Amino acid sequence: MSDAALLAQRIVVALDAPTEEQNLALIAALEGRAVHYKVGMRAFYGGASRTLRAISSAGASLFLDLKLHDIPKTVESAARVLAVHQPALLTVHASGGPAMVRAALEGLADGGATATRVLGVTVLTSMNSGAVQALGWGDDVGAVVQRLAGLAIEGGAHGLVCSGRESAMIRTRWPDVLRVVPGIRPPGGAMDDQARVLTPGAALAAGADLLVIGRPLWQSSDPEAAWDKLVSGGA
Repeated sequence: MSDAALLAQRIVVALDAPTEEQNLALIAALEGRAVHYKVGMRAFYGGASRTLRAISSAGASLFLDLKLHDIPKTVESAARVLAVHQPALLTVHASGGPAMVRAALEGLADGGATATRVLGVTVLTSMNSGAVQALGWGDDVGAVVQRLAGLAIEGGAHGLVCSGRESAMIRTRWPDVLRVVPGIRPPGGAMDDQARVLTPGAALAAGADLLVIGRPLWQSSDPEAAWDKLVSGGA
């Protein structure tokens, strides 16, 4: 498989556009190209029924990025409800602790989504050392990511969400967990509200399994051309 084909298989398209119509247009534009789509809080809470159907019709996998974070019983109940969508991936905040992660897994199983893999979100890619220090977590982002990753894995998480800057460390310590990396930008691309970003090629080299890419695609006037540029030269 060529490098471009490999990268295309690793990209998760973040459907974070302001309206469902824009997200639907992006799915249509990338038909035959994208194989994974992420539906986050804005899209899901705004009403994403048509988007979810379009993803299914395209034969693509669904990543529900809802970052569940509550007491274990509430997370279990929420995961049971979300199981109806049969997502390939579902996120929970690792800072909720191992019991909360286990509760999400139990809720999914009870709801019949036994194939869904739970991802523990470590430190958001919008946060830098000052931001984690303000939370009382210390100022070493890598150490915080490692600590939260350990909690998620203790609870049974199948994978982790971290920035590309920490994915090599995750790969070294937990080589078998799925590493999902947001905050991906093409070479020379704007950082926007992200603090810890990498290019697609750099993230893959650092050990990322899946790359979450949103703005470079949905903000483009030509998503197909933007996609082709990413997969052919996104070093």
